[in-house]
Amino acid sequence: MKVTPGKLPEVLLLEPRVFGDDRGFFLESYNKRVFRELTGITAEFVQDNHSRSARNVLRGLHYQLKQAQGKLIRVVAGEIFDVAVDLRRSSAYFGRWMGQHLSAQNKHLLWIPAGFAHGFLALSDATEVLYKTTDYYAPEHERCVLWNDPDIGIDWPLVGAPLVSDKDRRGVALKHAETFP
Repeated sequence: MKVTPGKLPEVLLLEPRVFGDDRGFFLESYNKRVFRELTGITAEFVQDNHSRSARNVLRGLHYQLKQAQGKLIRVVAGEIFDVAVDLRRSSAYFGRWMGQHLSAQNKHLLWIPAGFAHGFLALSDATEVLYKTTDYYAPEHERCVLWNDPDIGIDWPLVGAPLVSDKDRRGVALKHAETFP
């Protein structure tokens, strides 16, 4: 597996070894020992989530203030533009974002540590995303930063208006958001 730091150095792109032939392919998407050796991260994943989205669905930017979640994200059908925003006020990267194309075709994974907001835009008709989390979903601690906050300035690869949930439409601007120390 190849590991590359992103524009936000703690967000990591993981490229697994893919073994393919005329029958199909095999890859190891997660191995606790290899993940720890290559990243230095001793994450314990406690929950797996699976979402399906139509083209132009935009989800996010979500995070949990308490029970903050690190996420290991992969796409098993279609393609997304995946986004992380650093919400740690003590970080030199506070308020900055990075985006990464993940797809079933490229088979890449993205590690987003706790302390970051996460969101994605579905770029194909039927997109399925699987992700592991380091803590359990806690709706009482969930927060949402507005996906189109001009102070963050995410350059979403949109074609027309995105399909956004009511919850995500009510997200708050970063300058009003509860963030991490």
